[in-house]
Amino acid sequence: MPPRHLRIAAHAEIVTLCLLLANLATVHDRTLSALLGPVHGCAYLLVVLATLRLTVADPPAKLLALVPGIGGLAAVRRITRRHPTASVTPSPSPPPTGGPGPGPARGWNTTIR
Repeated sequence: MPPRHLRIAAHAEIVTLCLLLANLATVHDRTLSALLGPVHGCAYLLVVLATLRLTVADPPAKLLALVPGIGGLAAVRRITRRHPTASVTPSPSPPPTGGPGPGPARGWNTTIR
């Protein structure tokens, strides 16, 4: 199952595209286009970046995510069908180093006088 943010972004991408095309075919309201255009663009970028970061997304799923409009949903469907029960997480990050831990930070004088 793909992460929730990827599914939401994929649906937002297709819904905003449909609304933009409906607006273009009917009233062509510039205010609506100015609102929906950036939302669609952000949803598209989020779909692409989220899919590229997934460890279980195979190369065809990553290529599908690049297709504007329907690509996000197609990538989500491909990931779901290939890995229906896999725990989907982004690529692992390196463990944190240094910084405050359970004890005092290194190099600090902790002696109380």
